[in-house]
Amino acid sequence: MRAGLSAPALRQRLSRWLALQTLIGLGLVCSAVYLVTATTLSNRQNETLDQKAAMVQHLLSEGRAQLDDPGLQHQLNDFLAGHEELTLKLQSPGGQSIYASSPPRALVGAVKQRHFEVLATSIASEPLRAELSLGTQADDALLRQLALTLAAAAIIGAAAVSLGCYYLVSLGLAPLRQLVEQTRLLSASQLDKRLDGSAQPRELQALIEQFNALLERLDQTYHRMEGFNADVAHELNTPLATLISSSELALRKSRSVEELREVLAANLDDLQRIAGIVKDMLFLSQADRGASARRTPVHSLAALASDVVEFHEAAMQEASLIAEVIGDASGLFDAGLLRRALSNLLGNATRYAKPGSAMRIEIESDGPGHVIKIAVVNQGDGIAAAHLPRLFDRFYRADPARANADLNHGLGLSIVAAISRMHGGEPFADSKDGVTRIGISLPAKSPHP
Repeated sequence: MRAGLSAPALRQRLSRWLALQTLIGLGLVCSAVYLVTATTLSNRQNETLDQKAAMVQHLLSEGRAQLDDPGLQHQLNDFLAGHEELTLKLQSPGGQSIYASSPPRALVGAVKQRHFEVLATSIASEPLRAELSLGTQADDALLRQLALTLAAAAIIGAAAVSLGCYYLVSLGLAPLRQLVEQTRLLSASQLDKRLDGSAQPRELQALIEQFNALLERLDQTYHRMEGFNADVAHELNTPLATLISSSELALRKSRSVEELREVLAANLDDLQRIAGIVKDMLFLSQADRGASARRTPVHSLAALASDVVEFHEAAMQEASLIAEVIGDASGLFDAGLLRRALSNLLGNATRYAKPGSAMRIEIESDGPGHVIKIAVVNQGDGIAAAHLPRLFDRFYRADPARANADLNHGLGLSIVAAISRMHGGEPFADSKDGVTRIGISLPAKSPHP
């Protein structure tokens, strides 16, 4: 994703989400407070009407005077005194008004009413109809004010939490900004540097460790690349220098046809060596890009190994060596690539084996369809343990003097490793007590055909 289309900053997203959650939480709390208050006020209004209705029934049912008695009228007016939100009306059974609050009151806003009957034998033989009205304007105004206050509190609280979260997240991301600054200072010429995680929180330690491990691998790869470039230059420089010098000598004076033939023949050897190096490098490049082996049924790896031994018979006789094939297996392999890998292994063993000794090509299988190991074992000078991990690197030689560099360019074991990986396997090497064992382990059938 391009920078212009990047997602919002982490602190902004956290601030928004926490503000929204706070607003919802405070909104629920404020709604609960409002509902409880409204319910309480409604219950109080109902209790007030019930109490007043009971008092009216008590005054009229126990009184002996007529309704036009000034004493009773006075008691009813006193009953309503101080309650501007309360009115009382009395009607005869026929619907005639026989009492109304004095002075007359006009209730504004919502009104709660309570209708009931009063048996006053001194006034009428039948029950009187009474109506109590209670104005709720004051309570409604209180609820409106409470709703506005709670809403403002929820909004202000959410805004405060959002601002606080924005600030706290900014503080929490300070170590991450320090890491960004450290990574900004890294360059290809400073791959030996590592991120300092001493002041970082525990949550970032795993990321820092993995990043430092990546830097370590990059540093190793970079150094290998530098060494590879130097090795390529060294391997190509010798035959090219020989070609140039021989050509210059041939051109200094007139030569006969036979002399020119000799010069061209010598140059051809160097050109073939250069072509071999380039060909091997192209093969390794294809293997690195993920080329896989073309598997076909190979019914006997021992027969394939015997063919390779026969090919190297002349070189082994010259070095007074013999070779035997031990074990056998079958499976799906690229026979051509396996011949090449075995030829490189056998040729390498022939160069370093002790004269007069016997070499072995060991073929081991742990069962049909499982891992097959093919190794060439020779006796001779052992390989130091420090060299074993790099034995399959390109142009790497355990001998720093580069003995026989004119005959071997140091890509043989690298090709062996590439062929094993093309089959889904791995190379291996072991050397102790004067016995060196180098080979490849291959699955009998590739997990990814």
